[in-house]
Amino acid sequence: MKLTSLIDNAANLPSIPKVVQELIESFSNDDFEIDDITKKVSADQALTAKVLRLANSAKYGGNRTVGSVNDAIVRMGFEALRTLVLASGITAAFKTPEGFDIKQFWRRSFMVANRAKWVAKYTRQNPETSFTCGMIHCVGDLLMHILLPDQARGIELLVAEGANKVDLQRNQLGFDYLEAGESLAQRWKFPQDIAEGIRYQNEPLGADHPTPLAAINALAIYLTDQADNDKQALLADFPSAIAVSLDIDLVELLANVDQLDEIDEGIEELIG
Repeated sequence: MKLTSLIDNAANLPSIPKVVQELIESFSNDDFEIDDITKKVSADQALTAKVLRLANSAKYGGNRTVGSVNDAIVRMGFEALRTLVLASGITAAFKTPEGFDIKQFWRRSFMVANRAKWVAKYTRQNPETSFTCGMIHCVGDLLMHILLPDQARGIELLVAEGANKVDLQRNQLGFDYLEAGESLAQRWKFPQDIAEGIRYQNEPLGADHPTPLAAINALAIYLTDQADNDKQALLADFPSAIAVSLDIDLVELLANVDQLDEIDEGIEELIG
């Protein structure tokens, strides 16, 4: 089975609003117009409704109700608004496959995204781009459950018994969820570094060329896996070599890992 043919012929391939693509482009563009983005968000009724619901939630709650995207920017700031629009646009793009725990999927995805953004602040990488790459680090897996539900469920059963997911997917399907995620990011016209960040996150030090977002994703995934463990357990197996590849000051980063205890506030509202 060829991944390109599967995606090219898929009738239910997830698509995202154009404004989401433009927001991602704005990460590296200092000349973008906030008013232009605001108008485009306002023109999308579904996006606007979710943004306003979140802007009026307990996390951002003020003395009066927010009734417009412009008011939401005043209350939250543009960076927070941008995160909400990205989250809303991308999560809404996917239909829930039968028997798939979509809330848990996005809960973990946002945990990885939050940690990717946190790690990026210790590097030369853009924190917002890192957040986006972390948020969609596993969309290839979700895509496979949408396009190949029977095969995907069968593989998950074997993975639950201890089998390696990537090996199974490659052997049974001819590609894995990392390649599927990369292909979807490319189809969405996301920057190539985001696509490569997804593709190489499991082996960021073994890629053919440096892929900083893959290394950031790898660290964020590790930190997410350790979220319920104490600091000593987190430090015991910390992938220092990956951090060093990003020129991270390990002493500074590890001294601040307690910040992660509060980093996931608001996730339930994003996936609600």
